[in-house]
Amino acid sequence: MEISREGLDDVLIELYQALQTTEGRNEGTRGPTKELLGVTVRISNPRCRLSRSEDRGKPFSALGELLWYLSGSDKLEFIEPYVPPYKQDAVDGVLPGAYGPRLFKKGGSIDQVANVTALLREQPGSRRAVIQLFDAEDIVVRKTEIPCTTTLQFHLRDARLHLSVAMRSNDAYLGLPHDVFCFTMLQEMMARRLKAELGQYIHHAGSMHVYEDRFEAMARYVEEGFQRLNPMPEMPPGDPFEIVPILLDAEDRIRHGDLVVAGDLFEEAYWADIVRLLQVFWASGRPTRLDELKAELSGQMYRTYLEGRRHKNERLPRMRKMLGGDV
Repeated sequence: MEISREGLDDVLIELYQALQTTEGRNEGTRGPTKELLGVTVRISNPRCRLSRSEDRGKPFSALGELLWYLSGSDKLEFIEPYVPPYKQDAVDGVLPGAYGPRLFKKGGSIDQVANVTALLREQPGSRRAVIQLFDAEDIVVRKTEIPCTTTLQFHLRDARLHLSVAMRSNDAYLGLPHDVFCFTMLQEMMARRLKAELGQYIHHAGSMHVYEDRFEAMARYVEEGFQRLNPMPEMPPGDPFEIVPILLDAEDRIRHGDLVVAGDLFEEAYWADIVRLLQVFWASGRPTRLDELKAELSGQMYRTYLEGRRHKNERLPRMRKMLGGDV
């Protein structure tokens, strides 16, 4: 099956409809699934990486996961506030399949991102610009968690950078929106570093599936109907990897309650808004602070997600009361 669409929401609607009607089933590691084998997704505008749906729009957790990758960390402590289910797979506070170390410290020392950059600068048409995340060793010893992504291949063609991602396994409901966000952000960062335009994003999953406990939620998303595409702004010129340490330092300070003024860190509205999104996430239960951040956000599209965060915060106390505190 192949789905070619402009953005994430277009893809999800068609994919979820196909999963609803498929006869394919499989017993996954976390329970029964509906499954499609050999699914390829092509997104022509990778900046349409955020769903407009209240349920599928995940800018905060996806951004946290992206920064986790870029930090090179495998520590649960970093990612758990953004994606709590990772706790189930951690071993002594470490995620064995974490992508960060495999991207930037493969085998303890190989920076695959830097190597691909150097290769494409020297040989722009190379077909060897491949980052490997899944290892043969990953199935020698039975682990609770191993990479779902096998490879990322960058294609520099006619001054446009395309990215092909191969997945051995892909959770269409929980995983795919995060994967599209993180990998297309990495794609755009690499494009800026190489002074290239952003090309297509191509995503292939050997097993594309949805777990039984998400069938109803998936059906509700389909019932919402098509969402208006709203791409993120273009990244500013320059090498985004050079500002990663500033972003990580800002995230750490925000996490620990320090006052951070995004506009003092970045002149570009793009990166200042990324910092503000982190501040929105950590401003849980502080409506006055959310109002301040809403006024500061340059990108109008992000304000919808801020309001969604506000409403979620308002619902949680009621839910805890109804469920006796078990939320």
